[in-house]
Amino acid sequence: MDFYLTALLQGLCFSGIALGIYISMKIFNIPDITTDGSYTLGGVVSAILLTRHIPGYLILPAVLFAGGLAGAITGLIHTKLKINPLLAGILVMTALYSVNLTLMGRSNLPLIGTSSIFTLIQIATNINQNTFWILLLFVGAITLLIGYLLKTDFGIAMRATGNSESMIRALGVNTDRMKIIGLALANALTAVSGYLITQFQGFADISMGIGIVIVGLGSVIIAETLIGWLHITSVWMILLLVLAGAIIFQLVLALTLYIGVDANLLKLVTAVFVLLIVSLPRLNHIKD
Repeated sequence: MDFYLTALLQGLCFSGIALGIYISMKIFNIPDITTDGSYTLGGVVSAILLTRHIPGYLILPAVLFAGGLAGAITGLIHTKLKINPLLAGILVMTALYSVNLTLMGRSNLPLIGTSSIFTLIQIATNINQNTFWILLLFVGAITLLIGYLLKTDFGIAMRATGNSESMIRALGVNTDRMKIIGLALANALTAVSGYLITQFQGFADISMGIGIVIVGLGSVIIAETLIGWLHITSVWMILLLVLAGAIIFQLVLALTLYIGVDANLLKLVTAVFVLLIVSLPRLNHIKD
């Protein structure tokens, strides 16, 4: 049971990545690879500030700012220099590797003897249950904020930018600014996942973000499949399904390890699982 509870907790930690990928890829139609770097950046900033015993209420804003800045730089490169968004994300991600390594000063930074968000708040006596409730409240608060934002006039303009850029530009909306803000928001959410997972696992590592975009992408694709099957149109339900996608993704990986698949093959299993999810709607379409 603890095995699956750990997978559930990891799924909640990765909810920020799922929401970030949803914003960049599904709202703005931008394949943003900055995710790999901004996720690690969030973990690195968290670890550095925690080891220096900076108050917790200052760490989260710093993580949000760092991730948002990374996303904004990608947005600026794409919109102002007219560079393909995929290439812009790769350039920023590559640069962030050196930035993260320079900030840490080494490849791995353990959080020995430091407090965390999971130890500062005591909701339940069991450690895993306490972590679960803290993550649930934390992720719930973020989801409510994102849901509220997407329902405002500004959020509707963001969604319209991805759906019909020429139309919303004709209405006087600065689409370049919308893209920059959207990518900044997406990467700020991704950095929050780095913030959570670093405290959850007790260390930050320079390689923790390698291939992490597939986790967010897989979560969003699971959500998209469920949305299509259930014909969901509500923003709130879509966000909840994105969170569910992140949890389902981790539970599938946990089940894979539980049945005895070699841990060295986990990345391969992840890639195949995402491929199956992507292919399923298309296979149904061909059958019809």
